[in-house]
Amino acid sequence: MRRTLLSCALLLAAGHAAASTAWVSNEKDNSLSLIDMQTLQVTDTLPVGQRPRGLLLSHDNKLLYICASDSDRVQVMDVATRKIIKELPSGKDPEQFALHPNNRWLYVSNEDDALVTVIDTETSKVLGQINVGVEPEGMAVSPDGKWAVNTSETTNMLHWIDTGTQTLADNTLVDQRPRFVEFNPDGSQLWASAEIGGTVTILDVASRKILKTLTFQIKGVHPDKVQPVGIKLSADGKYGFVALGPANHVAVIDAKTFEILDYLLVGRRVWQMSFTPDQRQLLATNGVSGDVSVIDVDSLKVTKSVKVGRYPWGVVVTP
Repeated sequence: MRRTLLSCALLLAAGHAAASTAWVSNEKDNSLSLIDMQTLQVTDTLPVGQRPRGLLLSHDNKLLYICASDSDRVQVMDVATRKIIKELPSGKDPEQFALHPNNRWLYVSNEDDALVTVIDTETSKVLGQINVGVEPEGMAVSPDGKWAVNTSETTNMLHWIDTGTQTLADNTLVDQRPRFVEFNPDGSQLWASAEIGGTVTILDVASRKILKTLTFQIKGVHPDKVQPVGIKLSADGKYGFVALGPANHVAVIDAKTFEILDYLLVGRRVWQMSFTPDQRQLLATNGVSGDVSVIDVDSLKVTKSVKVGRYPWGVVVTP
């Protein structure tokens, strides 16, 4: 009886692990690679629009949103059927976006037009367009839904959008070429990477004041190659992870003290990252080497490299 129960438990665990899938956008192949997170093997490749970059999931994990940048569209894929079910009017050159907690409002940065476009994903209607700085890219919405924050690469600013009115409320000057923004789990802090500045700025959301500016020094890596892009903050508030671009490392940061704990060697030109649903693993896309690094969060070790398509950019993981 005990052996039977153990067998059942193992089967259930295996079934659960097999259901976890990583979705990776391949910028130069116009495709998505799907990785089975139990076997860490690519199980499918799906054609999508031109130059897919940003990916995100609806809050119920039923829909996958895809920034098809050169198609000037946000595509919507049904996760269950793996089919594109509609396209949203995103504005020109969508690269990154963020979904409001209401699971409807999608905030899209339009790099060519210095705009943020707000779309109602249920009606496919544009709710508004907000003028921001030159070359907008990074996009995040606060956990309470009050703020949408955009980065402008050339203006070197964070733009604070009041989601109640869909208007620009404030601007914060940061370091050169800000690329990505991420709120911490309770929404009290905002972390912003600056690619050319080589820094990450951490701000207090309530006051919009800078709490800390992080710099990175990796032995044997020239400072010019340290170009922070993607950021992920663990749900338990313990760690911050920063992808350092052509430095080919992910920085590990104590999210409470802001101390840099380690640098993890990954593939070439590490770009974006995503946790698995249980947050025990972190995936990092490596554009130049065309692979995805798997990081064990408990041990802070890189455990696997999975080959995908050409120039992997975005990544999300479904349960």
